[in-house]
Amino acid sequence: MKLERVEVVHVEVPLVAPFRTSFGTMTTKDTFLLHVVTDTAEGWSEFAADPEPLYCSEFVAGAEIVLRDFLLPRVAALPVLGAAHLAPAMEKIKGHEMAKAALETAVLDAELRSYGMSLATYLGSVRERVPAGVSVGIRETVAALLDDVERYLAEGYVRIKLKIEPGWDLEPVRAVRERFGADLPLQVDANTAYTLADAEHLRRLDEFGLLLIEEPLDENNLYAHARLQQRLATPVCLDESLHNARDTASAIAMDACRAVNVKPARVGGYLEARRVHDVAHAHGVPVWCGGMLETGIGRAPNLALAALPGCTLPGDTSASSRYFAEDLTEPFVLVDGHLPVPRSPGIGVEPLPGALRRFTRERRDLYVT
Repeated sequence: MKLERVEVVHVEVPLVAPFRTSFGTMTTKDTFLLHVVTDTAEGWSEFAADPEPLYCSEFVAGAEIVLRDFLLPRVAALPVLGAAHLAPAMEKIKGHEMAKAALETAVLDAELRSYGMSLATYLGSVRERVPAGVSVGIRETVAALLDDVERYLAEGYVRIKLKIEPGWDLEPVRAVRERFGADLPLQVDANTAYTLADAEHLRRLDEFGLLLIEEPLDENNLYAHARLQQRLATPVCLDESLHNARDTASAIAMDACRAVNVKPARVGGYLEARRVHDVAHAHGVPVWCGGMLETGIGRAPNLALAALPGCTLPGDTSASSRYFAEDLTEPFVLVDGHLPVPRSPGIGVEPLPGALRRFTRERRDLYVT
């Protein structure tokens, strides 16, 4: 397989409602798709981060520069183009896992399409469909939050995740528990909003029987998360702190986490995400696949990952309608609380030409032979 062209397609897709977390509010999915053309097939991927470096250090404009000036020249120089060769070629470029993931995924999509193989088969998925959880953002009032949760449960979601921050934690969690009962699978996500000094306050969440509390403290602070876990009955789950399988092994050894949220973009792509899954699964630590408000281009491969044997907790791979009135691909529709795992070659989906045209702001070649 030979690389012929790499195109970046900037898209801006409106969200059906603002989505607020502890680090900001989103009203659109403003990012880019990467379109890779080879001599045998074409591939697509979605860059997962945002226009501003708030969730993580990477951002849209910076990723395009890193791809154009540093990653693509190394990949284009490979004697044989294949997804397995990309990570070693890009290794000397420090960080930028999400940019690397976008390139690796697009190449992997093209490679698998040339073989007629699905990503699910390639990764070793064991399910035809996966249970769908939903992430509920911070709202103006508890009443509005309860309305949101009621609507999502009526749609069939099997797990609720509440975004929390200081000042919006105990009251909304208590209200959801009282309204919907102790049997509702419920977890919370702080997106690094607390410090270890808040341990006694966070310990009050134990009374609500949560599945887990996700990334409560500073990113990359495994020691503090281990100290916090000693004081909580609620399992700590790490997200932003786990950049690869090595970090995952360290966190588990330190008892800094008892659940793992694996986001392929955050760890550099689906090959490393599979290794993260394998490390956690080997240690009996439950895994689930997180989300970054992806369009269908990013959602499809996440479903393949979520169907791996160690992914025993419902992930954030919600239906397309959770975020978008119109998606870039054929919509993913919730059926009995589950979403189907794509089985067509590659990631299993392509952008719909009409939708792509409507939501594209700019197209630009990053590499042409």
